[in-house]
Amino acid sequence: MRGILQRIQTLAERRLPALTRYRRAESVPIELHRRRIYIVPSGFGAGFSVLLLVMLVGALNYANNASLLLTCLLGAASAASMLVTFRTLDGLRLSHIHAGQAVAGEALELTLTFESARTRQAIRLDLDGQSIPFALSPSLAVGIKVHMATTQRGWHPIPRLRLWSSWPLGMFRAWSWLHPDQQVLVWPRPETEGPPPRGASDDARHMRLHRGDELAALRDYRAGDPQRHIAWKASARYSNLLVKDFEQPQSRPQWELDWRQLGGLDNETRIARLARWVDEAHTQRRNYSLWLPGDEIASGGGPLHYAHCMSALAQLP
Repeated sequence: MRGILQRIQTLAERRLPALTRYRRAESVPIELHRRRIYIVPSGFGAGFSVLLLVMLVGALNYANNASLLLTCLLGAASAASMLVTFRTLDGLRLSHIHAGQAVAGEALELTLTFESARTRQAIRLDLDGQSIPFALSPSLAVGIKVHMATTQRGWHPIPRLRLWSSWPLGMFRAWSWLHPDQQVLVWPRPETEGPPPRGASDDARHMRLHRGDELAALRDYRAGDPQRHIAWKASARYSNLLVKDFEQPQSRPQWELDWRQLGGLDNETRIARLARWVDEAHTQRRNYSLWLPGDEIASGGGPLHYAHCMSALAQLP
């Protein structure tokens, strides 16, 4: 029965303009009101209405006042439940949408923040086959997490969301559509394998020296060297003073990732390879720079630098 009702609802939304006028994108925040909330009897509600009709006919036929009173009370409860179901969505407010990070082909997490001035029960949010239940307390924002399917890199609009409820008795189903005017950025999917990056920074001759903690070598004393670095025992065997040298080649040189190094490849292959190099550099905790057409990102490291580089790759034409 539920599947039949959902097919009827889908057909009605397709055929009746009044049910689809809010399909256009809207800026956040979005607040639901009476002109955009729709309500129909559920399967249980339709069966209950038939039962009430049979009870009414029987009570009138036998002039049974008790049965007539019971029928009227049940009908009043049904009408009151319709109002409560409608008020469950009326005034609900979508105040903010926060998008997570994902590469193409993975699900991207969206956090939708809802607010309400009164308590609301048993609301459901539908997106891409997901149905997430939640409730709201007065003046307390609630973040609902849903996952959006992605297929390719770049900017993607957030699809339509459906809010609905059949609370409290399940006799009626109220729903409304939300279509936020907001886009999310999907990162490119790195290639699975390929050659490592090349650059002058990989050459041992270009490795910068840094002050380490372990002894690297002994060298002749130079004016200005601290006395605590003098190797007294080793100097006793020679005619000159020897100093402990703690300078060592940098073990992880920075990578210089350059779009121009990948000549002969199409744009998508270049982007996938650079994304893999950025991912490897981030995993190995290297410093790296990235040159792209119209955008040159200086050397850096860490999560923010990684997100900056991946976002720049995602927005390439």
